Formats: sequence, C-alpha cells, structure tokens
Amino acid sequence: MTHSNDRVRVFSRLHESGCFVIPNPWDRGSARVLERLGFRALATTSSGSAWSLGTMDNHVELDDTLIHLRSISDAVQIPVNADFEGGFAVEPDSVAANVSKAAATGVAGLSIEDSTGNPMQPLFDFELAVERIHAARQALNESQTGVLLTARSEGFIVGRPNLDETIRRLKAFGEVGADCLYAPGLRTVQEIKTVVEAVAPKPVNVLVNSGFATVAELAHAGVRRISVGGALARTAWTGFLAAAREIAEQGTFTDLGRAVSSRDIQQYFE
Repeated sequence: MTHSNDRVRVFSRLHESGCFVIPNPWDRGSARVLERLGFRALATTSSGSAWSLGTMDNHVELDDTLIHLRSISDAVQIPVNADFEGGFAVEPDSVAANVSKAAATGVAGLSIEDSTGNPMQPLFDFELAVERIHAARQALNESQTGVLLTARSEGFIVGRPNLDETIRRLKAFGEVGADCLYAPGLRTVQEIKTVVEAVAPKPVNVLVNSGFATVAELAHAGVRRISVGGALARTAWTGFLAAAREIAEQGTFTDLGRAVSSRDIQQYFE
C-alpha cells in the first residue's frame, strides 16, 4: 500500500498543471476498478455511499462516513479525495474537529460545502461560510498531513444559481486557505471559464454528470479537475433497476443477458 503522505504529494502535484479526471467510486470494488482503468486519483461520493448503505444522501452519520473514507483509501494506492459534505457540523470549531478526524483516515484531500440542508435558507451566511473554510484550513494545518482542502459553493444545485455570488464565495474561500475551488452545477463552458478566470490561480474542480462538455473542452477552459459525483453510481443503479423491474413486472430476464460477464469483472480483481 502506498503511504498516505506519498499520495498527498502526488495529489498536490496533480493540481499544479494540466487537467485530470477524478471519478467517484461508491465502494471498495468500484474504487479498485477505477484504479485499474488508469485514473490517477479518486473522490468519494456521499450520494453513492449513502445508497449503498440503504439510505438517502446526507443521512449517513459521521462515524460511518469516516469508516467509509478509510475503507476506500485502504482499497487503492492512488490518492482519494473525501466528499466530506458540510463537515457534519455548523459551527466552525466543530467543523474543524471533524476535519481533523477525516484527515486521519488516509485521504489525500477533502471538500467542505456551504449548503445548509434547509430549503428556506440553502446556503450558510457568507461570513459563516468563510469562517467554516478557515477553520477547516487551520485543522488541516495542525494535522500536518498535507491533506488538500477543496471548498465548494453549492448555489447552483440548491436553487440559488447566482454566478456573481458563487464567485464571491469561491474567491473568499481561496483567500482563507482552500487549495481547490468547486461550484457544482455549472452547466455551460462559458460559466466555467468565467469562474476559472475569476479565481485564478487557484485550481477549479468541475462536476460533469451529463455530456455537456468533454475533457478536452474543459481542459481548454482552464479546468484542473473533473469529477462526476454520484453519476457512476446512478449509472450502475440504472442497469440494476431496469433488470429488477423487468423481473418483477414482466417475469422475464432479457436485461440480464446484456450484463457484462463475470469473467470480465473478475479480471479487475486479479
């Protein structure tokens, strides 16, 4: 197993230049397959993990998330970034305490969101959002792990799609120590270019969960990191649901015949 400090250094270098895809496994098996396919880093997905545990996204407890992070990190030799949701706390001191626990799981990076989970007020107030990122930065500094901090502004996926406010938040997050900036929900290359240029030289992560852009197009726009969130998990669930519904509703098994063979899957775990 590659030492976690080595993986932190590798992860840091990936953010210095170029563009890389950081796909999101939801369990040890999917993580190992993605590693075998040649990806240079991975990121966990809170939704994919939650569904595999039989619950909704954002309903997994902190202790279970920490176990999951360690499990994924231990399963592969490449860097893993943790989807650490909102830090499992509101107040900055509590976010910091939880970030310290996450940094001890072997991950090479982690992200903190500014969404509240409250549809009436979906984003934390600006000052509190910035304080939370600053507290996470201090916790990582004190951990001396070198774990990278990604700060996420969630306006475009929680009903507050304001590009100027998103940029204001991302720039402030960068100023208090975020290493990478991320605004999930951007859906046009022009929006993405605007964000990349506004927060430069900080690297930007872009979420892709449909075919609205290619790796080459995003690289040309200056994007450093591309993730897919829960999209790979949803793709797997799509096949599962289609086959299971056919059996339940029609009593036929046609979709099972379209599945990849056991031998093809086995090769990834040899």
